[in-house]
Amino acid sequence: MMNGRERLIADAMLAALLLLAPAFLLHSDSRFAGSLAGFVLGASAAALMILLLAYPITKYSTRLKALVTRCVSMPTLLAFHAYAGIVAAFLAQLHTGHKLQSPLGIALLTSMLIVVVTGFVGRYYLPQTAAQLRQQQSQLATLRSAYERSAAAMSSPDRDQRDGGGTNALALQDVPLLQLVDGISDLETAIGSSEAVKAIFMQWIGLHILAAIVMYALLAVHVATEVYYGLRWLA
Repeated sequence: MMNGRERLIADAMLAALLLLAPAFLLHSDSRFAGSLAGFVLGASAAALMILLLAYPITKYSTRLKALVTRCVSMPTLLAFHAYAGIVAAFLAQLHTGHKLQSPLGIALLTSMLIVVVTGFVGRYYLPQTAAQLRQQQSQLATLRSAYERSAAAMSSPDRDQRDGGGTNALALQDVPLLQLVDGISDLETAIGSSEAVKAIFMQWIGLHILAAIVMYALLAVHVATEVYYGLRWLA
């Protein structure tokens, strides 16, 4: 699971990417994507997107995994997969010049953002949610155990002798029990919420793979059309 620094970096990068998406409202250049600078940005983004395939191919290929892990560990490759994806998304958005008028470009940008967001969910937020849920379940088990011991102690035959039968003693005995009940209730509510969030996050892998397939198909079409119609900056 990621530490606090990694969580801060992940949150900042994802927020910056999502804030960059609607930048066409403030600035747009219809000719930038076909310029030399736009071509460099687009080609760099496409190259990074292709390199992203290194992680899933290595992960599901036994021979390749044994070969690659001699030089690069799988966690390192996964980290590259995550951060290269966000960089590719930044470059791709800059490549558009914030001029979203092509249906193909809009579909490609949308699928790319879905891939990045679902990838971050699986890489960072799903493990955090699972760890938080395990911690809450452990705390709930501890509180339930304490409640059962307190309830058993209060209902034992020698309770009146131990407490002296006084009303104040009875009230003092009841206070921790009520606090335990409140704590158990709060934790059960929190666990229910965490399980609901985890159930939603568990859908990330299917959406991530589907969006990635769509993204690479659209990317191939986009590159093919650019080559077919020619690059404006070469004219």
